[in-house]
This record gives sequence, C-alpha cells and structure tokens, in this order.
Amino acid sequence: MRVAAFDCGTNSIRLLIADIEGNNFRELYRGMEIVRLGQGVDKTGQFHPDAIERTLKAIDMFSVELRRRGVEKLRFCATSATRDATNRDLFLDGVHERLGIYPEVISGNEEAMLSFQGASKELPTREAPFLVVDIGGGSTEFVFGRTEVEVAKSVNIGCVRMSERHFHSDPPSAEEIALATADIDAAIEEAAKVVPIKKARTLIAVAGTATTVAAAALGLSEYDPRVIHLSRISAGRVHEISKIFLEMTHDRRKALPYMHEGRVDVITAGALVLSQIMSATGAEEFVASESDILDGMAWSLAKS
Repeated sequence: MRVAAFDCGTNSIRLLIADIEGNNFRELYRGMEIVRLGQGVDKTGQFHPDAIERTLKAIDMFSVELRRRGVEKLRFCATSATRDATNRDLFLDGVHERLGIYPEVISGNEEAMLSFQGASKELPTREAPFLVVDIGGGSTEFVFGRTEVEVAKSVNIGCVRMSERHFHSDPPSAEEIALATADIDAAIEEAAKVVPIKKARTLIAVAGTATTVAAAALGLSEYDPRVIHLSRISAGRVHEISKIFLEMTHDRRKALPYMHEGRVDVITAGALVLSQIMSATGAEEFVASESDILDGMAWSLAKS
C-alpha cells in the first residue's frame, strides 16, 4: 500500500511517502519546508496571514509529489501551533481546497504516541523502556514505554515558542538565557509528574533540534541523515553544543555547514531545551532518530 503522511508543526511542514506491506517499509520520498506556521502564535493566539500563505505554498509544491507517485491513502496532522490558533479554520480550509481532506488537529498526547511508534520501531526491545522526546517548534512531547506507549505528556517548550518568548538579543543575554532555562525547567518538572523520565534505559530524541545537535556533535561537513540516524550523542557533548550555540551570533550559526537556514534562529533555544532534558533525566546519552511522527503516521495508515 502506498501511503503519504503530512506533519505540519510550528516551524516546518514535512511529507513522507512510503510503500508498506506487512512489516516491510520502503521510503519513497521524504521532504521538508521551513514555513514557520507558528509565527507570533504564542503572543497573539492567531496565525499570521503570511505564515498561512507560506504553508499553503509548500503544500502546493508537495501535492505534485502526491500526484506523481499515486498515493492511495493520505493523512495530514497539524500540531502545536494549530492547536493554539483561534483562526485555524483559515488554514484548515486552505488545506482542504488543495488536498481534499481536512487536517487532523491532534492533541499533544496523540502527537507523542505517533512519535513513539515511529522512533522506537528500529531499536531492540532489550534497550527498553524508552523515553522518546520530540522537541518541536511549539511543544515538546515526552513519551515513555516499552513496546507500546505507557504514558505521555506534552508541554509548551518548543524551539520557536522559547525563541520568540525569551531570546531578543544576538546572541542572547545572560538574563534571557536564565529566564528561558527557568521556563524550560518548570515545564520538564510538569512533564515529570506524569512521565517517569528518569526510569528509561534509552533516551531517543527526534525532530530537527535533536538531529541538528547530533550533526554538530558528530562534526559533519553537511547534514547527512544516514550518518545522524541512530547515532548516540553523550550528555556532555549536548551541553557543550548548547553552550556553543548560545554564544554564537545568528550569522555564525548560519555559516555552519550542517545548519538548515530555517533553523538558524531557533536552534539556540531548541538545543537549550535538549540540554536541560539531558540534565533532568540523568541520561548519559541520547539516540538521534530520523524516524518520528511521520513514520508513526505512515504505519497507522497501513494498519487502518
């Protein structure tokens, strides 16, 4: 069965097209556009017209791939920014006009469960229990489980939200960093009331913040998902990379060979979130996974 999954978050929109037969998964296409749909949502509670326009333009581009590859089943999930925006119908209607389906505005817990399914599938059960952490643009999901999700919690400490809320200097000031750190730590503490974040044998981190930190830790000369996927990055290196990003100017981060241009102004906050998670969990390392919510969505289509 040929399936397609759209993940539309606060910072990016991504498309995965795959053939799934039984337990066999063959990826045909994986693409991403940084659209910053959540621009200003934390402050205003609404989508900016420019953000909607950018996102719908990306969907127009992706729809060419859908037609060309003859997709049989399609799922479109929208996450944190769309949950928060009071004018979300403008966006949802625009997607329906283009794709013939309305996006599912999924809850943080549903987002977490899909991320867990996608991220943990390639790791042996002897490494369980797993804690899957998905640092997005608007929120971060914490998911704990073995072969299935046992408990999950979503908190509002995504890289875009933290950047817009706290970082106004270039590089951020000590006061800004302190306020962001306090905000992040409070959210992690909230998650820890529900999720046993210190009891996992393996910490898996997914999405662009984690994979970019992995690229930095591995010293890559370009972003290479094949090298990044399932790499293991020590807590010490995460703390070092976070500190380096916090001290860099925008232009210096932009010049890094593995840095996607759409992450330049939010990776500092994202890396800080990951660093604080490493400290709070006590994990010695994290496994960087390129498989995430998209893969979980694709598997869900094959089973439906």
